[in-house]
Amino acid sequence: MELRARLHAEIRDRAAQGRAADVGALDAELAALPDSWDALLEFGERLAALPMRDDWAYDEPDDLDGIRAAADRGRSLSAVAVTDAGARAEAAFLGSVCGCILGKPFEIDPTLAELRAALEPAGDWPLRDYPTEAVVLSLREQQPQWPELVRGRIRHVAPDDDINYTVLGMLALEQHGVAFTRDDLLMLWMYNLPLLATFGPERTLLANAALAALEPVVARPWPLDRWVQVRNPGSELCGALIRADAYGYACLGDPEQAAGMAWRDAGMTHRGTGLYGAMFVAAAIAVAPLVQDPLEVFATALRYIPQRSRFAEAVTFALEQVAAASDWLDGYERIHARYGEFGHCRILQEVGTLVNTLRFAEDVGDGICKQVMQGNDTDSFGATAGSILGAYFGPNHLDARWTEPFRDTIHLALAACWETSLSALAARMGQLPALTGH
Repeated sequence: MELRARLHAEIRDRAAQGRAADVGALDAELAALPDSWDALLEFGERLAALPMRDDWAYDEPDDLDGIRAAADRGRSLSAVAVTDAGARAEAAFLGSVCGCILGKPFEIDPTLAELRAALEPAGDWPLRDYPTEAVVLSLREQQPQWPELVRGRIRHVAPDDDINYTVLGMLALEQHGVAFTRDDLLMLWMYNLPLLATFGPERTLLANAALAALEPVVARPWPLDRWVQVRNPGSELCGALIRADAYGYACLGDPEQAAGMAWRDAGMTHRGTGLYGAMFVAAAIAVAPLVQDPLEVFATALRYIPQRSRFAEAVTFALEQVAAASDWLDGYERIHARYGEFGHCRILQEVGTLVNTLRFAEDVGDGICKQVMQGNDTDSFGATAGSILGAYFGPNHLDARWTEPFRDTIHLALAACWETSLSALAARMGQLPALTGH
């Protein structure tokens, strides 16, 4: 039964989040329950209410006031005007698109070693271009969209959830401004997102909302806090992080506002590390034009995150190890040795590889290649890396060979957004800073 499997996953989530969860005892209790909706739903309610462990070493609030109190507000930055904010936002979006499509054929949760084993015999290591069909067919499995993602067969930007979410963030800002609400976002999702174009907590949210919408009178506001707390496995995965880019573009030079907008979006579906990842990425994009030292981008973004969180611990480790690394391969090995168990979508290793990428990237194209070669969720973090790289390096640091195969055409999996021109969509992203007063 799907509900039983989801509850098993939630038991592990609660334990990882410091709840007083005896995993073995809870698994046994769940296994002993009858195939009864009432019994299983009641068990899920109890999981949501588990108390924190007495010996939990971390401080990880979910509310914005609590997060800000636990952050390093004493060193937060005042908003700084970025003179070329529009051009940088456009560059960040194009970098994100290229990073996403470069990584998408490898979206099978590979390690660096696995990717190297596929690319090196073909003479494509280190990665310098979109992969060939032969390389993709040599992988242990093929991403379903691979025929429209390989060198010589790319004709457009293929549909992808990472790009969908960035466009939805743009639409929220265009339609509702900086004061958009979670209800505004949910309505955009319901009008635009096919269920199968979502994963994990995002799919759970849409399923809950669809059921609620069957009622004769739909209660408003939507009970989002309950939906995210109860029977919502995966609330610390990267789904909220990949939705943060547009808020960084809109707030270039103002990492606090970027992080706040990302929190507003992320809180519909995520908690803990899932929230902090989104806030951190938005802040990193926003601060990228302001500093020269690539590691300072992430050290500054870290100030907006609870300092005694597992997320902050992982970023601090990555900053220390990447600073000491001799090259990007050494940086990857240091991060992988500590966080290698955190694979596809699990953030803590992947955020370390973002730090490693920006530290050693020569330009946007080189950077997205380095990010993808580090494996895991290659399209999502290829996209995130592209946003940060584009905001950091600025316009004219992404060679045209990365965008030319798309023929200025983008395919979105959004029902009510009809833009098909990549350049026109990038121009709209470039208007976001002006729209928000940045």
